[in-house]
Amino acid sequence: MSRSPKKHFLELGFARLDTSRLKRQGFPEAIYCQGKETGQIIKIMERLARTKNNILATRASFEVWQEVRKKFKRAVYNRHARTIVIQQGKKKRPSGRVLILSAGTADMGVAEEARVTGEFLGDRVEAIYDVGVAGLHRLLEYHRKLLLARVIIVVAGMEGALPGVVGGLVKVPVIGVPTSVGYGSNFKGVSALLGMLNSCSANVTVVNIDNGFGAAVVAHLINKR
Repeated sequence: MSRSPKKHFLELGFARLDTSRLKRQGFPEAIYCQGKETGQIIKIMERLARTKNNILATRASFEVWQEVRKKFKRAVYNRHARTIVIQQGKKKRPSGRVLILSAGTADMGVAEEARVTGEFLGDRVEAIYDVGVAGLHRLLEYHRKLLLARVIIVVAGMEGALPGVVGGLVKVPVIGVPTSVGYGSNFKGVSALLGMLNSCSANVTVVNIDNGFGAAVVAHLINKR
């Protein structure tokens, strides 16, 4: 009788947890909280906690955090990023150098999501906020840091011009993250997204609107190499 193949996921009924993602892709499964019930989030965390791996939850409201902290005393909440991190094992020694830039203070939440995710994955991360093109001298003040980075994440709303500017100054990959910050014609981030996609700096690539998590994962995979 042939043996049935080993399942690489945990069945919870309402969710199937991908237990082989770290080995398969180089980063673990994170919990996307938005749209999930608080009870479901806690059950997922409880099951993941048995693996002894660290846990990252994104888009977590303060109300969710209040319930999670009752179950997990080590849980740390970042209110700007809306992330919850539960550290179970030893912290990884940071490696490489990932630089995160935000065009404005209003983009800080998305930038913080990227920062927390990068640090969770084991990258050496530095974040610099409010260096947008409306005052370009603020960016040039950090030119040396741009040159030392292995990969740069640039978070911007409005017209989304900053990634293209940064791309023209460096010889490393630049990951643009459009945000839903801006007046009416920004169309909740669509203008910033299209602006970044149309950048003439060939080293600029783009993730989806407000996707700081995705940008950090891609930066991590680049940084590892």
